[in-house]
Amino acid sequence: MLFLRQGVQRTSLQDIADELGITKPALYYHFSSREDLVRSIVVPLIEEGERFVADRENRGDTNARELLEGYFDFHYRHREDLMLVVAELTMLADLGLVDTVLGWRERLGKLVFGPMPTLAQATRAVVAFGGLQDCCLQFPDAPHLELRTCSVEAALAALGA
Repeated sequence: MLFLRQGVQRTSLQDIADELGITKPALYYHFSSREDLVRSIVVPLIEEGERFVADRENRGDTNARELLEGYFDFHYRHREDLMLVVAELTMLADLGLVDTVLGWRERLGKLVFGPMPTLAQATRAVVAFGGLQDCCLQFPDAPHLELRTCSVEAALAALGA
């Protein structure tokens, strides 16, 4: 992905058009700005993540292992897009998306520990869910199932489960 190689701010719409083999006006037909293009990549990711969290909240899913496995699978599936999120936090903050992602950790922590977790429980949830996300990015060449197993076990240990 061009944004990952060059960074969003250093990638022009002409660079994108050249990479896609289209003209710049053709690109402008679909996206009025680089930010619109980034939004088109990131918003579906955020929407899917929101559906995952909301679905678990609606089900009252409190099985920590299943919750962690599902959260891992979501992030593993989208690890390329997540690299963009991590690399371009400032732009994503401007789009109002960083708070959404951080909010997922809090909401999922409440599923594990209840609606009023202690500070100790809340920090364990942040370490567990944030660490799962980080593992998907940190070990791109690790075999999926082995990485999933190791990551979920580490997250369960962080939760104290």
